[in-house]
Amino acid sequence: MTESRTRVLLLGAYGFFGSRIAARLARNPRVQLILAGRDLAKATALAYQLGLTAESARRVDAGDPRLGLLLRKLGVNVLIHTAGPFQGQDYHVARAAIDARCHYLDLADGRQFVTGMAQLDAAARAAQVAVVTGVSSLPALSCAVVDRYRESFSRLDAVRIGISSGALVPGIATVRAVFGYVGQPIQMLEDGKWIDVPGWLDRQTHEFPRPLGRRLLGACDVPDLILMPRRYAGLRTMTFHAGFASETGHKAIELLARQVDTGRFASALPFAKLFFWVASRLQPLFSDSGGMYVKLEGLDTDGEAQQLTWMVLAGDNHGPNIPCGPAIALASKIAAGYLPPAGAQPCLGMLSVEDILGALKGLRIREVLPLQNSH
Repeated sequence: MTESRTRVLLLGAYGFFGSRIAARLARNPRVQLILAGRDLAKATALAYQLGLTAESARRVDAGDPRLGLLLRKLGVNVLIHTAGPFQGQDYHVARAAIDARCHYLDLADGRQFVTGMAQLDAAARAAQVAVVTGVSSLPALSCAVVDRYRESFSRLDAVRIGISSGALVPGIATVRAVFGYVGQPIQMLEDGKWIDVPGWLDRQTHEFPRPLGRRLLGACDVPDLILMPRRYAGLRTMTFHAGFASETGHKAIELLARQVDTGRFASALPFAKLFFWVASRLQPLFSDSGGMYVKLEGLDTDGEAQQLTWMVLAGDNHGPNIPCGPAIALASKIAAGYLPPAGAQPCLGMLSVEDILGALKGLRIREVLPLQNSH
């Protein structure tokens, strides 16, 4: 039985997202999980917590020049890279996976990192492995939603996506990734033209169902801003906004974004650590609910104007599991015999919404299906 199990190495296993993926994959009888990171003590503690043995924990440094050799020695079939932030990272881990002839999945949400992965396509094809980036809420889940409803439109004009988190603060790596583009120009497609929008500005509001209610959102830089217009021909508008449960916290970052936008500050990055420290201590004061929406606009199959809005809601601070769903689902699918296409590509068309949310059963996460609004 052990020989038939798929050996999945989870890099950054004890981190904010890695630990959530580990908790799910540890229960999959088809998966032999290897919990990896630079701190062996933390990896071992997580192994015991999940009912695994100490042998399931390994000290692995993402920057190790011998990483490919180590992956081969461990007999890894699938590597899941969660050790962000991915903004500014190179492709060393993906190259090591190609060298080891194992599939590679990551949770990257950096536009340049995800779109640049194509440079490894030839090497991945030659090795007959899949190098899949963006195996997260964006673009895996967002594109799965658009794929689900695309046939309801004779012409798709606009896709607008937003995410509002609950009180639970993500890891410092995620906070640094966001602060890296606060106030910096972000290219978005609006009415057929590429325009620059300052990060975390361009305030939007979205009315989620209770208990979330109205949330503030600001412009953020994500791979979908490039990938969606490439995937859906004729798309004229593609936007993404995100925000927090705390309006005060959201407005504080807006204020910082304005200072960067006007040139008073060169970057918001020096403030990331302070924000993380303060937000972590204020968590109990704010909502434990978060949500995501995908709004599609265009013409229906009769040529009438149509707007559809899909949402997913999370309570009990279960929202951070949603970005983990695609990696859990795709690793589980591979362990069940699915052979992903060889090459380096974003996670598009490999998973359905049902695959992704099905991987999160038992959590306080639910879909809100769209009503067809012709106007």
